Amino acid sequence: MRRLPLMMLLVVLSACAAPQPVERIQPANAATAVFAAGCFWCVEQAFEKTPGVAEAVSGYTGGTTVDPTYEQVSREGTGHYEAVRVIYDPEKVSYDQLLEVFWRNVDPFDPAGQFCDKGTSYRGAIFAATPQEATAAEASKASVARRFGQQVAVQVLPSAPFYDAEAYHQDYYLKNAQTYAFYKWRCGRAQRLEILWGPAEP
Repeated sequence: MRRLPLMMLLVVLSACAAPQPVERIQPANAATAVFAAGCFWCVEQAFEKTPGVAEAVSGYTGGTTVDPTYEQVSREGTGHYEAVRVIYDPEKVSYDQLLEVFWRNVDPFDPAGQFCDKGTSYRGAIFAATPQEATAAEASKASVARRFGQQVAVQVLPSAPFYDAEAYHQDYYLKNAQTYAFYKWRCGRAQRLEILWGPAEP
C-alpha cells in the first residue's frame, strides 16, 4: 500500500475550516507561469514573497482527468502534478528571474518526488507556454546540470490545462501558519534546500 504523504494527513486538520480568502491586486499587464516543485503550499510561499509576483495559485496540471480533486491527484491516477500558476508583473520581475526562484526551491535531482513527498504528483517540472519560455527553461536546466555536474530530473514540458486546487489549499501557509511550519520542517524541505543552494535569503 502506498504511504500517505504527510501533506495529505495535515489536510484533514484544515479542510473543515473556512478561512477568508486573501485579497490580492492583479497587475494590469499580468503574465503567468506554471511550475511544479512538490507540495504546492511551499511553492506558493516561495513565489509570493518574490517582488513583482502578485499571486501564486495552487492547482493541478499535466494530467488527463478534467477538473480533478486533491484526493484523485494524490492517488496518482490522473497524471497531474501539484503545481502553481504564478501571476506576475513582467515589468517588475522577468521569467528568467522566476526560473531562479523555482530552482532554488526544488531538489533538481529527485525523480521520485520532492523531499518527504514521493509520487508522480510531486515531481518537479516547468510548464512552458511559449517557445521562448521553453528555451529559457532548458537553458536554466542546463546551467543547473553544469553547476552540480549531475543529470537534472526536472522536466521541461508544454503547458497543459491548469485546474485550481480547492479553496482550503490556497494560501495555506498564511491561513494555517503553525500546521504549515510543522509540515515544512518535518518534510525536510528547508534542510535539503540549504544543502543544495546555501542559506535561504531573508
